[in-house]
Amino acid sequence: MSGHSKWATIKHKKGATDAKRGKLFTKLIKELTISARLGGGDPGGNPRLRKAVADAKGSQMPSDTITRAIKRGTGELEGMNYEEILYEGTGPGGTLFVVEALTDNKNRTVAEMRKLFERHAGVLGGGGAAMWAFDRKGLVTVEKSAATEETLMEIIMDCGGENVADDGDSWQVECGVSDLDAVSTAIEKAGIKVDKCVPGYVPKNKRTVEGKEAEQVLSLYEALDDHDDCQNAYGDFDVSDAELERIAGQ
Repeated sequence: MSGHSKWATIKHKKGATDAKRGKLFTKLIKELTISARLGGGDPGGNPRLRKAVADAKGSQMPSDTITRAIKRGTGELEGMNYEEILYEGTGPGGTLFVVEALTDNKNRTVAEMRKLFERHAGVLGGGGAAMWAFDRKGLVTVEKSAATEETLMEIIMDCGGENVADDGDSWQVECGVSDLDAVSTAIEKAGIKVDKCVPGYVPKNKRTVEGKEAEQVLSLYEALDDHDDCQNAYGDFDVSDAELERIAGQ
């Protein structure tokens, strides 16, 4: 996901972040609900829910809101029945995107995703349109100020960790999906805060984009990431630091 978090950091520093509190809470509540539905309502035995709860608390979500979201997932309370959907598409310059979404109306969401791709010089594809260009991995994000690359490599070597990648202001630790909980736990036990811990997608090869093409790709990525139903968006693009600064300064 090279370039993604670097872009988000630059936008945040310039006061242009679109991660408004309401949208963030909507996404967090969906994740709490689906995590509880799939793995049970006990965070102690459900790594995905445990991370969702930590993220919610870190965003100052009220405890009763967290509890209600979990109970909707376990069926103790009535609520929306969210469905996990995976979308694949092609962006400007032949870039490829994979979008993880949670929706209570897949017909509405697919129509909106199609429009987003079309508005940003892309095309929403069918199954397999982009997935071939990505590997399914466990992804653990750690701020660079919290640890060095060498320290992280030493920690993860014996618990399934595969790689530590530079992602702007953070390190992205890659591992097998089945090793995700073990890797994140090992990092936390070493006294290092984990910012994000999710199964995700890593491009097999990165496609460098620049100029107008880079502007279009980042615009598409922002639009996807800002959509209420999008939980995570992944692309195979790479934009240099100089290009990111140039585009952010426009």
